[in-house]
Amino acid sequence: FASKIWRMGRRLAAVILSVLLLSGGWLGLSGFPLLAALVPLLWISRGYDASRRAWWGMFGWALLAFALWNAATVWWIWYATPVGPFAATLASSTLNMIAFMLFHTVSKRAPKALAYTVLVSAWIATEYWYTVGEFSWPWLLLGNGFSHEVWAVQWYEYTGIFGGTLWTLVANILLFEALVSRRTRRIVAAAAWIALPLFISLTIWFTWRTPAAGTVTVTLVQPNVDPYKKFEDGTSSAQMDNLLRLAAEAPADADYIVMPETAVPGYYYETSIRTAPPVQAFARLLAEKYPSARIIAGFNTLRIYPEGGQSSTARHDARGWYDVFNSALEIDSASGVSIHHKGRLVIGAEKTPLPWLFRALDFLVIDLGGTLGQIGVGTRGTAFTGPAGSVGPAICYEGMYGDFFGDFVRRGAQAMLIISNDGWWGDTPGYKHLFTISRLRAIEHRRAIARSANTGISGFISPRGDIGATLGWDVRGTLTGEVPLMAEQTFYTRYGDYLGRISEYVLLLSVLYFMAYRIRRRNHLVP
Repeated sequence: FASKIWRMGRRLAAVILSVLLLSGGWLGLSGFPLLAALVPLLWISRGYDASRRAWWGMFGWALLAFALWNAATVWWIWYATPVGPFAATLASSTLNMIAFMLFHTVSKRAPKALAYTVLVSAWIATEYWYTVGEFSWPWLLLGNGFSHEVWAVQWYEYTGIFGGTLWTLVANILLFEALVSRRTRRIVAAAAWIALPLFISLTIWFTWRTPAAGTVTVTLVQPNVDPYKKFEDGTSSAQMDNLLRLAAEAPADADYIVMPETAVPGYYYETSIRTAPPVQAFARLLAEKYPSARIIAGFNTLRIYPEGGQSSTARHDARGWYDVFNSALEIDSASGVSIHHKGRLVIGAEKTPLPWLFRALDFLVIDLGGTLGQIGVGTRGTAFTGPAGSVGPAICYEGMYGDFFGDFVRRGAQAMLIISNDGWWGDTPGYKHLFTISRLRAIEHRRAIARSANTGISGFISPRGDIGATLGWDVRGTLTGEVPLMAEQTFYTRYGDYLGRISEYVLLLSVLYFMAYRIRRRNHLVP
């Protein structure tokens, strides 16, 4: 009995160590511990045999580790909705468990090389599914953990964050094998795997220069409105006055004045958007003070459909069939308007996954203000082209998706804007890490980013991922900076999440090989 308690205590300590190593990158600390974060779990897996009881034992320890990792890093969602952390933990932990338990199963019944191939391919494939699937909350993708060490991952311009996940997984495997065998060759292999990408990244870091392709002057507006009062009746006039006063602080040579997601209160029909009072007010300000500038601001817009021509997300009431879009509008001094519809939606607040199942569960919808439930979905990125250059207007959550973010660049964006309304979680690690993740987008596509948030953090990020001037939490004001324009596309911009797609095929082939191996072994064709 005493030995059993001792084993359980050691395994619990290993789980806690794994959670601590996994969590740092999302809590404002270093992401480098990720390179050894799965070693404790691999050690637990090694200590179990191939029995069914042992399988369930490993299942319990792995589930505890991944659930605690989620709890340590997404607890702040509680401020917006009590059900949010549980839903995020359930979805994320499920995919982690699929990958790790598939590895554990194969490792007890097939060669070690095949098991490790399954671990790497399954983990990357499930992360990829998380970015393209119906349930999508790609917060804890391993590659995101290095957002505080952008000097170490400059090669993301070739691989995207899935390259960071690959680096992490293989480093854990090599470190574990080195610790188990204590052979010099394996220690050298682990050190080389970790050091070589760092050397490549540092080389890029010190030699990279921003091409002289011109700049645009961007003024960021941070209105600092309480997100829980932002959509209350009777506040529209005060909010518009606030936006107009802040916009008037822009310098005379501003090319873009950028306001946050859903900055403008109310809902506006797209067919008459040019005559909407806020659009007219912005156009007058531009005509009076900034005739060649553009205002880019977040709106809620409505699109009406004829009977029979509605989209799959359309609602129906006395007006007929219509969609509500979370939109970014570009407005010029002549009331000209271009529109981008948000294409990556927040689960619960803006998107109802599997609506046939969840329609009866409306009481669980995450209330983040504004329109709840399923809203209209944009299908692509957009480039707003003005006299000074072309910019991509990504809306908040779209900045979480490297490949989708690249669609703005593929359509001509020379610099990127991110407009966000992420103050729902209070002064917690949530909004801070959402800002730092934007640094990875800048590296992946080599585009400077100007980010306007309702409240902290608004600021500028260089194409190398460096943070420029920022406005912090609970600050009302504006910030102006010169944003460089870029014309070339990176390898990752052109080919997107190719590592995720390749991993799907590798995983399929590995599973098929495992099945064939088991059949051959049962027939005594292999030892």
